[in-house]
Amino acid sequence: MDPLPTTDPEATQVVVVMGVSGAGKTTVGRALAKRLGWAFEDADAYHNDAAKVKMATGTGLTDADRAPWLDRLAALIRAHGRRGTPLALACSALKRAYREVLAEGEPYVRFIWLDVEADTLRERLEQRAGHFAGADLLASQMEAFEPPSSEERRVLRIDADQPVADLVDQARKLIGGS
Repeated sequence: MDPLPTTDPEATQVVVVMGVSGAGKTTVGRALAKRLGWAFEDADAYHNDAAKVKMATGTGLTDADRAPWLDRLAALIRAHGRRGTPLALACSALKRAYREVLAEGEPYVRFIWLDVEADTLRERLEQRAGHFAGADLLASQMEAFEPPSSEERRVLRIDADQPVADLVDQARKLIGGS
């Protein structure tokens, strides 16, 4: 995939750093935003209280649970596009349909898929403290996850079992950032 030009104001970029719980979305997304001088948002902040409680008990969300959350995130993406402010968004984007909602009609949206082995994910989640999405959610996340197909040209895969600085460098190169 050709990178989007970063000097064209019509090509404002939104990069959704995606993957299952424990992939490193927030860490990589925040570091990428800092490197590029972009805004950063964590999709977890857009979940309603009921969804957070559900996840905190180890229960995965349904498509119906996620629908209003995805709508809020799509509105956030469109708002950044209208303002011309680039955004790195950490978001699971587990299913192709979810990715389509997030990118609908917005040619400047790209996804960076942080692909991580299940054992590494479990280890990371077991060490995670202070987050409502713990290791108990991994099975439901893995079950719901639809790996991007080759037809999803907006999705760029990175092997995320690497240091954060290396992941940021790869993501920056894939999206054409400086």
